[in-house]
Amino acid sequence: MKTAVLICPGRGSYTKAELGSLSRFPDRDLLARFDARRRAEGQETLSDLDSTAIYSVARHTRGDNASALIYACSLGDAIALRGVKLVAVTGNSMGWYSALACAGALSPEAGFEVANTMGRLMQEHLIGGQLIYPFMGPDWTAAPARKAELLALTYKINARPNHVLALSIDLGGLLVLAGNEAGLAAFEAAVPPVEGRFPMRLGNHAAFHTTLQAPIAALGRAALPETLFDRPQLPLIDGRGHVWWPGAATRTSLRGYTLGHQVTETYDFTAAIRSAAREFAPDLFIIAGPGSTMGGAVAQSLILANWQGLASKADFQARQTANPIVISMGLPEQRALLKN
Repeated sequence: MKTAVLICPGRGSYTKAELGSLSRFPDRDLLARFDARRRAEGQETLSDLDSTAIYSVARHTRGDNASALIYACSLGDAIALRGVKLVAVTGNSMGWYSALACAGALSPEAGFEVANTMGRLMQEHLIGGQLIYPFMGPDWTAAPARKAELLALTYKINARPNHVLALSIDLGGLLVLAGNEAGLAAFEAAVPPVEGRFPMRLGNHAAFHTTLQAPIAALGRAALPETLFDRPQLPLIDGRGHVWWPGAATRTSLRGYTLGHQVTETYDFTAAIRSAAREFAPDLFIIAGPGSTMGGAVAQSLILANWQGLASKADFQARQTANPIVISMGLPEQRALLKN
């Protein structure tokens, strides 16, 4: 049996193409409990959001809707996963909440409570914003000098009066930056357009993983007790690349990281994938749904780690053709590769 690391996606992974994803959720009773919890909070149910005929950016990308939808899709794929031996779990940004549940550090219901609560708090306050900008070229080769140049620009802008800008997520070949309007606008004005779409603002996204979110972290700690958390049953890799081992992690420390550092400091997804590769050397990197937007970032992170000699997009594509190592469960043809 092949070994695998499970990767849970974050915000932005539930798009128009993902409508109907919950039709494959393997535990209808559990989904009904999620719906009942949201109904009790005066929120739209996940079933209603997922089954609507028309995708709405204003409706589906809201933090209080998107976070719960993404959590449920990722958890459902984890429950349905067969034919591999999971050796570790990680995630990107809010995917950390999904990863906690998939690794057993949160029950399915507790994980839903964390994801739904944090998504609601982010949406209610919506402090700052985010944008994406690439530092890798189209060949996906490492470009450390370009990355350093962009980060230096970020620090310089952040030092200006009334400007806030910081690295939110280190995402493979992409930098996700977050800050206030002045900081974001200054960066947009300072860099050349790339591929006709970058720098790209992310709608309904707050300044995740920056000190601007300290009030949200405090509200999260007030709303989410330590009793929700438990020791993980599988190793967990967080947004620093740190491994939480089942026999060593405690509910106190996990909650402290989840509702502290994870909210207010940079989320280094690249480091998480590097740790997953080097610490566990899995046969497969499996990306849970919804969608397939994380495939490029995972591949780029493996290239940056020089995993098994991968050094470019061409290297990765050749490896995928010969013997796939990254599988997105949101793609039916790749999901089928995991069936017994």
